[in-house]
Amino acid sequence: MERGLFIVLEGPDGSGKSSLAHLMAEYLQGKGHKIEFSREPGGTKIGEKIRDIILDVGNEEMGNEAEALLYAASRAQHVTEKIRPTIKSGKDLICERFYYSSLVYQGIGRKLGVDIVKHFNEFAIQGVYPDLVIFLDIDPKKALLRKEDSGELDRLEIEDVKFHQEVYKGYKEIIQILPEISVVNADRSKEEIYDDVKILINNILER
Repeated sequence: MERGLFIVLEGPDGSGKSSLAHLMAEYLQGKGHKIEFSREPGGTKIGEKIRDIILDVGNEEMGNEAEALLYAASRAQHVTEKIRPTIKSGKDLICERFYYSSLVYQGIGRKLGVDIVKHFNEFAIQGVYPDLVIFLDIDPKKALLRKEDSGELDRLEIEDVKFHQEVYKGYKEIIQILPEISVVNADRSKEEIYDDVKILINNILER
């Protein structure tokens, strides 16, 4: 049985990952692919419980190190229970966020250091890497305004704009050293974004 694709969407909060995931699924389904969706933190029963702890606005006392390790714990379970079995079964998995988010949110935003966060996340992902990583590039201020309009914000989303700007700069930094990340301008219409993403998908399918 042919292995399924593992596709990851990264970007600032409010950059449009969920909407794009469903458009990508429709496109791949049109080519005969079976699709599953997931997200991080979360994606499994255990992971969703960890997600609730991490993102609860009441957990103001959470230390940066604990936050980073909780993300990694959720990710390890996600790989074991959801990601690896799904792609092994031949289905494609489209996931909102993966370990790249930890590199920038905790490594740079929380100032823990990219190298140390990368180290324990590589242990968590167990050698499972995406076939395609798309970074939706949009100014974090504009993305947050979208998020605020859509509903209640979580513990990380309510951080000040400076934090989100640091995270955005962090994405720009890791893109320079991780060539597997493809950048798509997300400050455009859904149709324009979708057209660019279809090209990236086709490139993967033609390999």
